[in-house]
Amino acid sequence: MSPTRRSLLIGAALAASSTLHAQQDQAQSMPVTEKRNTFTSGGRTIAVETFQAAGDAARPAVLMLHGADGLSYNTEYRQGARGVAAAGYQVHLVHYLDRTSEKRASFATLFQNFMPWMDTVQDALTFASSHPGADASRVGIIGISLGAALGLAVSSTDPRVKTLVNYFGPLPQGAIATTSRLPPTLVLHGSADPIVPVANAYAVEALLRQQNVPHEVKVYPGQGHGFRGAAEKDATQRALAFLRRHLSGADTAPLPMGG
Repeated sequence: MSPTRRSLLIGAALAASSTLHAQQDQAQSMPVTEKRNTFTSGGRTIAVETFQAAGDAARPAVLMLHGADGLSYNTEYRQGARGVAAAGYQVHLVHYLDRTSEKRASFATLFQNFMPWMDTVQDALTFASSHPGADASRVGIIGISLGAALGLAVSSTDPRVKTLVNYFGPLPQGAIATTSRLPPTLVLHGSADPIVPVANAYAVEALLRQQNVPHEVKVYPGQGHGFRGAAEKDATQRALAFLRRHLSGADTAPLPMGG
């Protein structure tokens, strides 16, 4: 089995470990509400968990797209969504596997299901854009592993996506049109990733350079498919700073980049 195919099948705890579960002290001081919603995609009911801090002002909306392990086996995606919501965003954790009636992605049908999942993510953008309290002009995606591949594919053709944070996702070959244009994109990857080789990060970087799109790429030496310790904290900081700069409009100086 190729590393790229394995990347789409394995999300696991390592992938979820980097889903932005810093900002815990802020989350404790700024309570986050959680509400389970649904929308329809391809004739299927899709669950979505919405996280939002208190307040009436319209705020940027963020779709969080989990890895291939799904949401039944890993609770840390929700912890990550709470952390992002506490930073001032309306976060929608999308159960896109509901489109194919799966709890986790199946290798046997993964490639044929990629396009239906893309359609569901686009329907999720419509849901998020019209959700009460969301600013429809400021919608972004945080994707992890398989979710990052979906984020790349959808944001390349859907202008509603204003920014993308890509956590160690594979470049989805054939799903990005040559005439497409990605939004400002942050790529976070481990140099020792055995599931999605770091070559994917450099391939995405080359595409972003070709399109002359604002972007940042951070490769963490020795980190695998998921980050630990200082790398995890740094990735969280970079992700939130990137969202502030490109989605919230805050004038935040970029962090120094490194390989």
